[in-house]
Amino acid sequence: MTTDPIADYLTRIRNAIRANHRIVEIPSSKLKKEITKILYDKGYIQGYKFDQAASIGGTIKIALKYNPVTKQAAISALERVSRPGLRQYRKASELPRVMNGLGIAVISTSRGLMTDKEARRDNIGGEVLCYIY
Repeated sequence: MTTDPIADYLTRIRNAIRANHRIVEIPSSKLKKEITKILYDKGYIQGYKFDQAASIGGTIKIALKYNPVTKQAAISALERVSRPGLRQYRKASELPRVMNGLGIAVISTSRGLMTDKEARRDNIGGEVLCYIY
């Protein structure tokens, strides 16, 4: 059992990218599924599949996205911001801009998970989970 499942999720993706894997399997949870959907919607991963038959909680299979010519991953960095020992909450006016708008910050709000741009548009603050760029 991990004490920080989001950090474990990000580390598994980061390690798979560094090893040039095409697919990575991650233990599933509702929060991880929502982060995966955001990554897919924003074009950072090629696809995903939620597999419930694998174990008790199920798994998430993520197909990583690479540039066909340069073989570089679409994700260059994943950074955990808020952690169990130090939670990071921000108002809508204080939400961070990741790489001047080129990356995204995943925010946990009262309306569910969303990117920093969506939270700023809806004028909602929340917990800043991670940066992806």
